[in-house]
Amino acid sequence: MLTLCSLNDIPEPGSKGFKFQDKSLFAVRARGEVFVYQNSCPHLGIELNWQEDQFLDYDDSLIQCATHGALFIIESGECIAGPCHGKTLIKVGSKIENGYVVLTEE
Repeated sequence: MLTLCSLNDIPEPGSKGFKFQDKSLFAVRARGEVFVYQNSCPHLGIELNWQEDQFLDYDDSLIQCATHGALFIIESGECIAGPCHGKTLIKVGSKIENGYVVLTEE
């Protein structure tokens, strides 16, 4: 297992981007849980954010692609609106352990 960050590095609710090894990842903290995804939109394969650590919509309830506005469910990564409707973000296995977000798969 690899440590991604301290749980306190991610606002609640909120999101944070990471360059981890050779991958671009982001984590979303919501309702006491953390969800980690590869930072790649299933529509164009580009990063979801334009601004640093901005991965959520205006009310922090959905993940949003800044390029074309696709919306994804935080817990599953499923796209519910936009050009990639029905596709999903690539989830990265993770868990909270002793106040840190650790990756459970590479």
